[in-house]
Amino acid sequence: IAAHQVVIVAGETGSGKTTQLPKICLEIGRGIQGLIGHTQPRRLAARSVASRIAEELKCQLGSAVGYKVRFNDQVSTDSYVKLMTDGILLAEIQNDRLLSQYDTLIIDEAHERSLNIDFILGYLKQLLPKRPDLKVIITSATIDPERFAKHFGKAPIIEVSGRTYPVETRYRPLVEGSEQKDPLQGIFDAVEELAREGLGDILIFMNGEREIRDTADALRKLNLRDTEVLPLYARLSNAEQNKVFQQHAGRRIVLATNVAETSLTVPGIRYVIDPGTARISRYSWRTKVQRLPIEPVSQASANQRKGRCGRVADGICIRLYSEEDFNGRPAFTDPEILRTNLASVILQMLALGLGNMEAFPFVEPPESRHIKDGLTLLKELEAVRELPATGDREAKLQLTETGRQLSRIPLDPRLAKMVISAAQTGCLSEVMVITA
Repeated sequence: IAAHQVVIVAGETGSGKTTQLPKICLEIGRGIQGLIGHTQPRRLAARSVASRIAEELKCQLGSAVGYKVRFNDQVSTDSYVKLMTDGILLAEIQNDRLLSQYDTLIIDEAHERSLNIDFILGYLKQLLPKRPDLKVIITSATIDPERFAKHFGKAPIIEVSGRTYPVETRYRPLVEGSEQKDPLQGIFDAVEELAREGLGDILIFMNGEREIRDTADALRKLNLRDTEVLPLYARLSNAEQNKVFQQHAGRRIVLATNVAETSLTVPGIRYVIDPGTARISRYSWRTKVQRLPIEPVSQASANQRKGRCGRVADGICIRLYSEEDFNGRPAFTDPEILRTNLASVILQMLALGLGNMEAFPFVEPPESRHIKDGLTLLKELEAVRELPATGDREAKLQLTETGRQLSRIPLDPRLAKMVISAAQTGCLSEVMVITA
């Protein structure tokens, strides 16, 4: 880190990348000229990682180590390390183009390839020549670190091995011949099978809140001996989320969305039940709507889930699908930029002042025809205007007042435009219903 401006750290979940890197940076004297900024894809992770690092440094949370997420800023003037969501860092770029409050940036969980992370990596590529003193560390699970290294001009890759125990995978598909088992029944059978294996907590992956609640109710009705059922998803209150990290007696069954897949380590898990699906946001070109269909997860995601139970002792992962199904799945999840309506991406980029999409150094640029489609739509919505090229200046896109309003509404630009126009024509409450 001392010798290179950009370092890629690749390692399995559980190798301690997230908690130890900020401490290593402090040891080599970073964090004095500016903050050590450390981004996480999720609010829940930013908070729990901050409190863990503060605990390891034996300081109060909010003093040497602080965190900043939407609606909550716990960073003080004494802070050296600042944990935040990647959305917060992006928002800060608008007011601080050179990111001058930081002397080191750790971009964590970069393999998730969310739009925010792709924006940040592209922006940093443009920024680094202007800020030779800024150090950037990019960490990722062992998914494709070469791609990041190439993006930053052959940056060195450090491989870190995680402390993991062997995990046995058992396939228990819900479809046997012509028989189709109910998914809930599949989970009950798996829980029963694992209960016979001996003590240890079970982590079950679910697609969303409602499913977690229904399954939790059903599991509680089974009245399993000495068993506590805990839900875990991003919208839970802090107190509820913290329950997962507290010491306990007996067996615990944690029902989690894919927040527990990479960004959060639930302690003490010995067994995982993986139905093999998740809600993945996709833009449908046909219906022109951003949807959240439930899809089979990629092999990389399935392996991340499996690795969740080899942290304390030998683990067992029960997959509620067949081995052929697993082998037929794509190796990686598509990065978000390839599954999003590019009109909203272009809009966000202009609002953040990241400039023209076609010239932006993306890790994996989207196809130019999709970019053109997005632009055409924004022009139709009167969200952007093109300033014609003059002698030395090339043609430039500019947000209109409408565009600025659209970029503030977290909806597909088309739907957002309906809401704005409805406000002007006095039928807002009716259109709200249609939009929803």
